[in-house]
Amino acid sequence: MSESSELPTTKEEEETTSEPEEQSDDSSEEEAAGNSEMDFLRTLFSRTLGLGSTEKVLDDLTLEGVAQYILSGKCKNIICMAGAGISTSAGIPDFRSPGTGLYANLQKYNLPYPEAIFQIDYFKKHPEPFFALARELYPGQFKPTVCHYFMKLLKDKGLLKRCYTQNIDTLERVAGLESGDLIEAHGTFYTSHCVKFTCRKEYNLDWMKEKIFSDDIPKCEKCSSLVKPDIVFFGESLPVRFFTSMKMDFPRCDLLIIMGTSLQVQPFASLVSRVSKSCPRLLINMEKTGRSDPMLGLLGFGGGMDFDSDKAYRDVAHISTCDDGCMALAELLGWKAELEELVKREHARIEKQDKEAKSSESQGASSSSGAPGST
Repeated sequence: MSESSELPTTKEEEETTSEPEEQSDDSSEEEAAGNSEMDFLRTLFSRTLGLGSTEKVLDDLTLEGVAQYILSGKCKNIICMAGAGISTSAGIPDFRSPGTGLYANLQKYNLPYPEAIFQIDYFKKHPEPFFALARELYPGQFKPTVCHYFMKLLKDKGLLKRCYTQNIDTLERVAGLESGDLIEAHGTFYTSHCVKFTCRKEYNLDWMKEKIFSDDIPKCEKCSSLVKPDIVFFGESLPVRFFTSMKMDFPRCDLLIIMGTSLQVQPFASLVSRVSKSCPRLLINMEKTGRSDPMLGLLGFGGGMDFDSDKAYRDVAHISTCDDGCMALAELLGWKAELEELVKREHARIEKQDKEAKSSESQGASSSSGAPGST
């Protein structure tokens, strides 16, 4: 499936060794990180060379098998990896689909090439195309999908360890995931910063929204430099927290759910190889992805996932839309009615908030036009 509201990065990042934000036991965290590296190497060589156990971790390599595993009580730390496919049903267009993706419809911005709209050097010289596009895609204009609320349900049931998302649309937050639940690998619109290195003043979502929808190019109130949403452009580094958190999270993961991503963008795609070799991996997507070339696997890229061979023992591919796959899994878990009610209730709440906001804006405009001295 094509990526969408995820912002790809072409710059390979070296992993930092700085300590994670939410560390509680230094020795246990370091030990977990060390085990992660060892598990990664063991898995890499055993799978590439055809060595090691082929014992199935799941009773069945099906969605039913995954559901049985979750219900068994053995599954306590689920990590979700999310790409553009979880947001397309919300109405957010993707980047790469021929004819319909954003890259295929950027001619009106007179770009030298489509990717320029997300290149930091081009942005600093010509910010207008990006902010024009931002008006079309701005967070708050779309409602979270069934898939987003399925992850919220995992959180509510104490099963979600973390959601690693490539998306910049903030719909995970709208659905109820908080900063501690999220690793926004390609950044987010949630905060913005001045681009001047010696300033870096921070601005919130509401401030940026006001600037974008008033057709103003956001300028720093302190130094007058450009202000950019904290999304990762081509030529920028991924957030430090992405690298520090993955060392803690993936060794502890006992079920990895990958949804709506082509697993082609690095270093995000290589995360699937960071779980232990006993950890089941479920892909919910419109096509099978992540089956990397062995040589790329040796370099640490790709997923190395095996859905079909005789040696397959833990990887499950459920071919469907992300919403349908999450609803099907919820039904097998006995959560379908709960998920449907959550979606219905939250969508109604969002629609009510939007209606009240528009009514307030309308009343404010009416009051202003009727003020003394106005004509």
